[in-house]
Amino acid sequence: MACKAEVPIFEAHSEQAFKDHVSFRREPAILRGANVGECVKVWSPEYLARKVGNLPVKIHVSPTPKMDFIRKNFMYKTLPFDELVTRASRKEQDCYFIHPQELYYLRSLGIEPRGTDIAHFSKHYPTISDDFKLPNVFDESKYFSSVLRVSSSGLSLWTHYDVMDNVLVQVRGKKTAILFNPNDSLNLYLVGDKSQIIDVDDVDNPQFPRFKKAIRYECQLLPGDILFIPALWLHNVRPLDFSVAVNVFWKNLGPDFYDKKDIYGNKDVIPAARALQTLQNATKLLSSLPAEYKDFYYRRMISELENKLDSVVKSESES
Repeated sequence: MACKAEVPIFEAHSEQAFKDHVSFRREPAILRGANVGECVKVWSPEYLARKVGNLPVKIHVSPTPKMDFIRKNFMYKTLPFDELVTRASRKEQDCYFIHPQELYYLRSLGIEPRGTDIAHFSKHYPTISDDFKLPNVFDESKYFSSVLRVSSSGLSLWTHYDVMDNVLVQVRGKKTAILFNPNDSLNLYLVGDKSQIIDVDDVDNPQFPRFKKAIRYECQLLPGDILFIPALWLHNVRPLDFSVAVNVFWKNLGPDFYDKKDIYGNKDVIPAARALQTLQNATKLLSSLPAEYKDFYYRRMISELENKLDSVVKSESES
């Protein structure tokens, strides 16, 4: 069984302590009981359908509770927002794309038809934006985006990391969140920013033997909870009910580290993206060598990286 670690919970009266944690600690935390507005009381499926209406939204439709971005086991569809929330709040559908028990997920986008603008909750959902209030947990000058998320009960998003710090504000329903420290990335079998491990509860899967070594940070989010997810922390969330949340991202590093054309905020920071491209180029250069040479130089490259990693770990332990 994987090792478990606690996610600290700060009550509303300790809001400043939570802000200090966000500013100085690189670990998840929950702020509970803070004032996030009337949304917690009023955002029922019926209210959202009435207030937002038939605004077209692009969604994921999944035949299974565990979505897999690498293998794309879901469909992209467009529905009116009022129909989306009605369907997502039901266990079974009269009208469906795949089968009556299909599940739905919305990660709101910008309204520009060509997909060239950044998600901004208050701008794109003005009829409900006044219901939501975010405590001032980060420097507003670093704000990047705010994303409305709507999900069917039980639908897990794939395990992934984000390149920016963010807070997930759970508004409607309960949700289980599972997070992994970036230093466990070798145990998560990454392909890009996503893990190949779809079922995070299956720690004995023979395909992923190192996964059982990963330390699992698990918590349950209640309506009104604010979860801090630091950049690079891998996370997997599973709604236990019909779920509505607002996710707010900010640039915790200097603006020059981020790709200005990245409207989703999910591209690796520029120095890392260039380094990873260099690594890919290096493996291509070695591809013309005989097998024993490739084996040797791949191992030598790994050795160089391990030496760099050891120096980083040593530096962190001394600081």
